[in-house]
Amino acid sequence: MKRRSIPTVAVCLALATACGSAGTTGPSAGVGPIGVDHPRADSDFWNSYIKYVPEKARSLGVSLMPPTNSQNKVENLVANVQSLQSQGAKAIVMAPQDTGAIASTMDRLGKARIPVVTVDTRPDRGGAYMVVRADNKAYGEKACGFLGDALGGKGKVVEFQGSLSSVNGRDRSEAFAACMRRDYPGITVFEEPTDWEGTKASAALQTRLAQHPDVNGIYMQAGGVFLAPTLQVLRQRGLLVPPEDPKHVVVVSNDGIPQELEAIRKGEIDATVSQPADLYAEWALFYAKAAVEGKVFGPGRTDHGSEIVDVGGGQLEDQLPAPLITRENVDDDAFWGNRAGS
Repeated sequence: MKRRSIPTVAVCLALATACGSAGTTGPSAGVGPIGVDHPRADSDFWNSYIKYVPEKARSLGVSLMPPTNSQNKVENLVANVQSLQSQGAKAIVMAPQDTGAIASTMDRLGKARIPVVTVDTRPDRGGAYMVVRADNKAYGEKACGFLGDALGGKGKVVEFQGSLSSVNGRDRSEAFAACMRRDYPGITVFEEPTDWEGTKASAALQTRLAQHPDVNGIYMQAGGVFLAPTLQVLRQRGLLVPPEDPKHVVVVSNDGIPQELEAIRKGEIDATVSQPADLYAEWALFYAKAAVEGKVFGPGRTDHGSEIVDVGGGQLEDQLPAPLITRENVDDDAFWGNRAGS
């Protein structure tokens, strides 16, 4: 199998190989070794990503080191990366959840000429070879548009913000807030910082519902950690009812995990924005391999439905598509959540 990932309007240069083969992969001898640090194991989304990594590595011809898991702690990530470096990693794939605290690690790897590909998040500073993520501002905007229209521009919405030390939490929160202020001024938004922890989201929702029993909307920035506790609270309060029921609370999520898709089918939540766990694994390893092979990419459209953009200072980010999933399209096989485990 061959796969090409060359920006169609981009400059693609090669340092060690010809540009024409910059995006080609196949069953050649394994390239690497490549170290992978997984960010956490307490999220359905990240557990799906973790399962895809060895599968994609085999199809891409990538040699993987035994993976590490930083368990959502930056100090663990720093130690894990040091270990991978000392064991001879030629490139490292990571997903730093605290995108500000990883700067010194990025600097050290840069000096050691070990390229880094980050998944889902972008370091606040320190150049990664490539960032593989989706447009997280679009997550917030899509959630805002769906909720705003579903509520007719009026009501009260609880927003479970991701960690604001993460570029993802900031992008989603800022975009959601800007959209609500601009397009739905009749909706009151209760912003609840959660640090991506389901227990904090659950406690915040219980408090808000006690204070404001007329809350009629919820925006969850990460269904992988927020879905189960949110449904539990709604069920306990007699609010987990079909969309046709006047008591129904409109819920929009982010992730696109199978559990969210099933909840949409059941009428428990109304929509989610799909983060492509399979594509995150595939293209993160693709770029790690390309880095080891000395290939360079530039801004422009790709042939895998995304766009590589310069987000500032020469930092390139391959922004993968992240579609909105609703009851109208939830059964589409194109969504990775409908193919997970198949």
